[in-house]
Amino acid sequence: MKALVLGAGVIGTTCAYYLSKAGHEVTVVDRQPGPALETSFGNAGGVCPGFAGPWAAPGMPVKVLRWLFARHAPLSLRPHFDRQQWRWFVAFLRNCTTERFAHNKARMQRIAHYSKECLMALREETGITYDHGTGGVLQVFRTRKEVDAAHRAVKVLQSFDVNHRLVDPQEAMKIEPALEHATITLAGGLHLPDDETGDCRLFTTRLAERLQDQGVVFKFDTPIHGLMTEGDAVAGIMTSHGKLTADRYVVALANDAPFLLRPLGIDIPIYPVKGYAITIESARADRSPRSSVIDEHSKVMVTRLGDRVRAAGTAEIAGYDRAVTIRKAKTVLDTLRALFPQAGDYAQASYWAGLRPMT
Repeated sequence: MKALVLGAGVIGTTCAYYLSKAGHEVTVVDRQPGPALETSFGNAGGVCPGFAGPWAAPGMPVKVLRWLFARHAPLSLRPHFDRQQWRWFVAFLRNCTTERFAHNKARMQRIAHYSKECLMALREETGITYDHGTGGVLQVFRTRKEVDAAHRAVKVLQSFDVNHRLVDPQEAMKIEPALEHATITLAGGLHLPDDETGDCRLFTTRLAERLQDQGVVFKFDTPIHGLMTEGDAVAGIMTSHGKLTADRYVVALANDAPFLLRPLGIDIPIYPVKGYAITIESARADRSPRSSVIDEHSKVMVTRLGDRVRAAGTAEIAGYDRAVTIRKAKTVLDTLRALFPQAGDYAQASYWAGLRPMT
């Protein structure tokens, strides 16, 4: 069977891997000059199913209202005259009930743990390396209120048999010794020792190289203009280089998927949520995290990726703008400096902004 995968990010490329492994003839199409150059490029680097859960949660509407007036809020809303944005936000609010949160949390936990199992199996099968680590993830708390909330949250982890432990500040600094130099006071932490870390872009790039060696075709610099149909079936895709056809089609285009699918009557509830990432090259090993640290207060995640440190966070519902806003990036930078003030040369840090495809 001929399969055409639209999108060469981490999802599209891994779909190509499994399709090729099953014996199919696979072609991957992407508008960028290489794999993993959009959503998959600069994320936080955490493989942490234990923390998988919906942002739509009880109490979140009140938090969002409060954050609207905060200078460095973890989530911000910039309304547009965009019908899809408002549809998405209304649906988000409807899912902030206790019942919907529990239902969505359970579904996300199941798929997140299954995904991690698949990643580990793929790594074993291919021997692929991507600056990955298996040192777990430490969530740190700054206030007693955050610690109290963690005691309630661990009940969910227990229900899914997620290995975890609540730790005091001293134990948190034993897990991540560089936190001894933090300029903030820690109130405690939550450690998930089985979680992992890794560079999503490096993973995708190396997997794509391996697939090309095995005969999978990647058509880069090929923007997709639309799907062509005959009756109720897809007959091909129109690209900047002409029409491409296959027996089956996989749409893995993140935030652009709704635009491609809507003319077919397929309305998927995805809207972009912008996030920021800062990367420090040649980080000091003794002043950087061993693995990964999540600051509960700012919702910023700091991860060790080989000899680099990556910090990522914030959520800006602001349409399809990918530009780096310095004020928003500063939220991530300030948290990184507060946790690991001597991690490396902050003057040489690189900045990136990308769009998460959020349901």
